[in-house]
Amino acid sequence: MAEWNAFYHNEEDEEEQEEGEQSGGEYYKITGRDSLVFLVDASKEMFIKGEDGQPSNFDMTMEIISSHRDLMALVFFGTEQSKNPRNSFKHVYVYHDLDEPGAKRVREVDALRGEKGAQLAGETMGIGGETSLADALWCCANLYSDIKLRLSHKRLMIFSCRDEPHGGDSTKDRLARTKAGDLKETGVVIDLMHLMKPGGFDVAPFFRDIVSPPDDEGDLGLQLEPCGKMEDLRKRVRAKELKKRAMVRINLCLGEGVNVAVGIYAPAVAAKKPGPVKLYRESNEQVRSKTRTFHTQTGSLLLPSEIKKAQVYGTRQIVMEKDEVDAIKKFEDPGMILIGFKPMEKLKRHHHIRPSTFLYPEEGEVKGSACLFSALLTKCSEKNVFAVCRCVSRRNYPPRFVALVPQNEELDEGKVQITPPGFNVIYLPYADDLRTLDTPRCPWASKTQVDKMKEIVTKLRFKYRKRYVPPPPGPRRLRFSSRCITQSKCPFLEAQIRGVVPY
Repeated sequence: MAEWNAFYHNEEDEEEQEEGEQSGGEYYKITGRDSLVFLVDASKEMFIKGEDGQPSNFDMTMEIISSHRDLMALVFFGTEQSKNPRNSFKHVYVYHDLDEPGAKRVREVDALRGEKGAQLAGETMGIGGETSLADALWCCANLYSDIKLRLSHKRLMIFSCRDEPHGGDSTKDRLARTKAGDLKETGVVIDLMHLMKPGGFDVAPFFRDIVSPPDDEGDLGLQLEPCGKMEDLRKRVRAKELKKRAMVRINLCLGEGVNVAVGIYAPAVAAKKPGPVKLYRESNEQVRSKTRTFHTQTGSLLLPSEIKKAQVYGTRQIVMEKDEVDAIKKFEDPGMILIGFKPMEKLKRHHHIRPSTFLYPEEGEVKGSACLFSALLTKCSEKNVFAVCRCVSRRNYPPRFVALVPQNEELDEGKVQITPPGFNVIYLPYADDLRTLDTPRCPWASKTQVDKMKEIVTKLRFKYRKRYVPPPPGPRRLRFSSRCITQSKCPFLEAQIRGVVPY
């Protein structure tokens, strides 16, 4: 029975795997969905405007929350009114449940900005109520437990300008610490986005025990300086809400018996729009294709064990089993072995033959990896050398020689990390990758030809007006825009839709 189940594989999965192998190697398939809960303080201090007409801390928070995530929730604590599942927690107002964001939610959050937004918040949920962070965290835990989907990443962000939200009540502080510990045990990462207040924000008395510790030395951890500007808050939220996923995790062998667990990361990944999904016409359900192999002569269905692979050598056809083919492809077990060190002057620009990756320690795999990795990084930076290693990133992948170029950590004025510490992995070329090319000699254009081409280019220019340039056509975009217009009157969108030819 297992053979039959393995035989009915999905074509989509096979195409994704082939695409990852052709793109250069490391392909990481993410299972589950990301989730993010915004827990916002609704005390009166959050609505106080800054100097010189600066927006209040509440306005800044609403500006940041208007972002796209897989699953997102918005919860207020310290409110006069209560609204949560089963109304079990007082002074906790669940404004949005944990669900996919949409146009309606964006408009509802946008309505809370400005003076009218503060007035709407006071009328809807009331501000300046009793504060119990333990009840708020418990309510957020229930939001996670009510979700039936598989979640790969759970994060909770607390926005507040009060370093002691309970006013020094030791009982409430103890209950909040206990509930925060329960959330951490279930895999929820708690972050604090503390905002500016008169006299400064001290994270040590209370929030130091609430937030989650950094996963590794490179994580931002708890920032000591509060956010006083919109741009600083936006940078911190963006750096926290995105999960850093390793393409592959391997061991870096520094010598006999000395292994460091490291992860290889992609510094930049192209954001591609999702492809079209095939739907069944009658039920509108997603169609999943299956592949089956039949015998060309008898028409009988073939099992995986009955399918062989062959290669023609001369006049003979050599038949091999699948296990034999896998054994031929295997060079060695995945890993990275240190060969030696070279001065930075030896690394030339033409040695970059493919996009580089980033190497970072994985403390959770092998204890002490971060400490040993940091020592290696420090010494390489001090001596201005790079490490040369032999790397096999995955099983059945050919070995490559790589250069580990050290990179030190850099912070901006707001103590936000700009450049993380670690090694840039430069894939070095083999001897046959370097060759001399004879560039063709093309005739130069005459001055008359250049002047004529300038006139042509000048006539091709026109004044850009966005209403004359329609958006990319497509039925899905038209349906989405039409739905937005029916829910909120927008003359610009209506004119834009009228200019698009429907399909």
